[in-house]
Parts: sequence; C-alpha cells; structure tokens
Amino acid sequence: MTSLKASHAADLVAALLFILSLAGLSQHRTSRAGVVYGIAGMALALVATVVVAARSITAGAVALIVLAMALGAAMGLWRARRVEMTQMPELIAVLHSFVGLAAVLVGWNSYLEVDSHGSAQTRIGANLLGIHHAEVFIGIFIGAVTFTGSIVAFLKLSARIKSRPLMLPGKNALNLGALAAFVVLTIWFAISPNLPLMIAVTALALALGWHLVASIGGGDMPVVVSMLNSYSGWAAAAAGFLLDNNLLIVTGALVGSSGAYLSYIMCKAMNRSFLSVIAGGFGIAAPSGGEEEQGEHREVRAAEAAEMLAQARSVIITPGYGMAVAQAQHPVAELTRQLCERGIEVRFGVHPVAGRLPGHMNVLLAEAKVPYDIVLEMDEINDDFADTSVVLVIGANDTVNPAATEDPGSPIAGMPVLRVWEAEQVIVFKRSMASGYAGVQNPLFFRENSSMLFGDAKQSVEEILHALSTDSRHDAAPAARQATVASH
Repeated sequence: MTSLKASHAADLVAALLFILSLAGLSQHRTSRAGVVYGIAGMALALVATVVVAARSITAGAVALIVLAMALGAAMGLWRARRVEMTQMPELIAVLHSFVGLAAVLVGWNSYLEVDSHGSAQTRIGANLLGIHHAEVFIGIFIGAVTFTGSIVAFLKLSARIKSRPLMLPGKNALNLGALAAFVVLTIWFAISPNLPLMIAVTALALALGWHLVASIGGGDMPVVVSMLNSYSGWAAAAAGFLLDNNLLIVTGALVGSSGAYLSYIMCKAMNRSFLSVIAGGFGIAAPSGGEEEQGEHREVRAAEAAEMLAQARSVIITPGYGMAVAQAQHPVAELTRQLCERGIEVRFGVHPVAGRLPGHMNVLLAEAKVPYDIVLEMDEINDDFADTSVVLVIGANDTVNPAATEDPGSPIAGMPVLRVWEAEQVIVFKRSMASGYAGVQNPLFFRENSSMLFGDAKQSVEEILHALSTDSRHDAAPAARQATVASH
C-alpha cells in the first residue's frame, strides 16, 4: 500500500513537471528549463513504473524491462547525436509512429488478456466489460491511424516519396466512409467482441492513416507533423485507459490537446481549414503546372549582392528550409553581425510554417546565436517590407509566393505569406528555378525587383561575406550614417 501511494505521488509530480515543461517550451528564454523539466518528469515516471511493476512480476520480467529501457535510451542518444537539424521533421514523424504502434500493441494485448482469462473479465466486471471493449477498439484505431500516417509523413519529409497530394477518385467519400465504418464496428465489437472485428478495425485504421496523410500536399506538411503529434498524444491516453495508468492518461491528454491547438494556430496562419487538413486535405485541389516558368529571371553574383547590401539602409532576411539544408545559419548570423556593425538595420521575418516543422527556423537561428529581438513573426514584420531596401530570401519558396495573394486559382491561394516583393530589391538564394515543396511555381522569381543568386546557400553567403570584408568603398557612407543616427 505504501509503495502504491508513493507511485501515485510520483505520477502527480511527473504530471506537474510535464506541465512545467510545456510552459517552459513556449518561450525561447525558458526553453532550456522546459527541456530539463520534461526529462526529469519522464525519468521519474519510468522509475515509478518499474517499481510498481516489480511488485507483481518476476525478477526476469523486471530485467527485461530494464534491458528495454537501456536499449531505448542508447538508441535515443545515438540518434540525437547524429541527427541533423534538417532531419528533425522526419525523425519526429518516426517517433510519432512508435507511439501509435505501441497503442496498437497495448490494445491487442488488452483484448487477448481479457478474452482468454476469466479472472481478467471478473476483475473488470460484467457491467464495464462493454466499455473496456470500446476502449480497446478506439485505442487501436487511433494508434493505427497515427502509425501509418506518421510513416507516410516520414517518407514525404525525407523525399522518399513525392510531396504532392494523392488524389484518389472520391477520396473524401473514402475518408468519411472509413470513419462511419469505424463507428459501426465499435458498436458491434462492444456488443459482441471477436477476433475478426479486431483484425478488421486494425486494417481499416492502417489504411485510413496512410490515405489521410498521403492526400495532404507538401505545403501543409508542417501542420500534419503537428497534428500527428496530437494523434500520438491521444493514442497514449487511450493506452493509459487500457493500462489503468493515470500518468499516461494525463500526459497523453497534454500532448494531444497542445498538438491540436498548435495545429489550429498554424492552420489560421496558413488560411487553411483545420477540419480540411486533418481530414486529409478535404476540398484541396492538387497543384498543377508547378514547374512552368512564368517569365525571365535575372541573375546576380555574390559580389553584386554584397554591394547592394553595403548600400542598403535596412535588410530583412526570410529563411526557409533551404537554409537548413545548406546549414547556412552560422554564415547568416555572421552576415547579420557585419551589417549591423555598418549601421544597417537587419531583422528576420519568419513565417509560421517556415521549414517543415513548427519553430524549425527559430531553433536554427537561436543555435547560431542570432539575437531573439530581431527575429520577428510574419504578422510583426509584414507591413515593414515596403520600407526595406533589400530582402534576402534564403531557401524559402512557398512562404514568399505572391500567387497566394494574387492568383485565386493557385493551390496556395489565400495562404498568408511574407510580402517580400514590396521591398526595393529582393535577392533569392536558390539552387535552381525548381518549384517549392508544395509543387507551385513562384512568380516572385520573375519580378523586376527580384534577382536570383544560384548555388549552395552557405557558400553564397560566405562569398558575400568575403566581398564585404574586401570592399573598402563602404567606409565613408556607413560612418556618416552612424554619425547621423547618433546625433538624433
């Protein structure tokens, strides 16, 4: 009894630590403490679980649990040390798939235990047996949808399959039909549980999870990652009900609700319907003609870009996934420092879905020690582009596409974007003229005030830095500008 009370106390403390972790992760300055709270909460939860389990299982079983924990910890540390920031989205998708698979296995184990052991049925009670069967069914369904959905997200994010949405005939009817079939099967299973229904719901959920995410285009993938995070939370909560684990229920509910809210915020930022995205791109047409160029572009070399920057009074940098791929954040931070030393105002404009993971660009910039106060969100900086001398678009594409505001027929029509084209000059860092991750061509590349700087983003920024450091023509004008600013 004493150890059980201690376990409940440990669960309560761990739940509080998880809440503090979420609160800490909501801000840059407290994010490190938030990570520490999360680690402490998970360590406490694991220890408490093993201690409680040791009271009712054999020493061999406890040894297997400890072995599994050691293997998992070793694999986690290995992947955390080796993974690149550009691989974080697909890594998180894989981790979500593990949670979903665990929920499916817990559900199957719970069904088989109750179905084959009369003592388990007696423990649950005849009146609650139907509720238990419904819990099993729902837990398996959520877990299986999370599992295959996360696998498809991983394949898309890692470019192993195309990012364009899958457009099967009657895809919306297929999704709605699968949900209706799940409801019918759940009622049937609660009344008359049997193995064929278990197999049927598992297969149905696996197929639905695959189709839901496959039907969503690349432009909406950041929302998908966030939504899968929510699904994994609800899958964990469902497993908590089956295992009678209050901490797992609380933790799953925290992850599920926070992930759903983040997805909702991101959908608003993209002018997307929350229900349409989680329903597999309901009503969203597939992009067409994404590779067709819409005019002639103008190229610029690093030396010319450096001259434009040296003569600028203000610069805004809009990073995207290409910056992460090129690992250009550190040269970009150095460029920011040098421009600021010349008296040039430099700021960053970060779109809510820049990259392929919520907060991806913010983490990269923080890693390069870019000051927090010059990293602004889209809503904070969008009105300032018209008064900006030069905008550097480094690896961004869909988030700076004017077609979103000017072409009602575009697949990304209505999506709020960074209005970089309103600046005096725009320099776009890209490897080629290929369309972005959403498969939509960008008219920005062909604007009169836009120039294309082709090549690896990191190398291009380093060449600009070299040109700036060897250019002596900037000395007089910036010095005079600094003196004018100081006099005011």
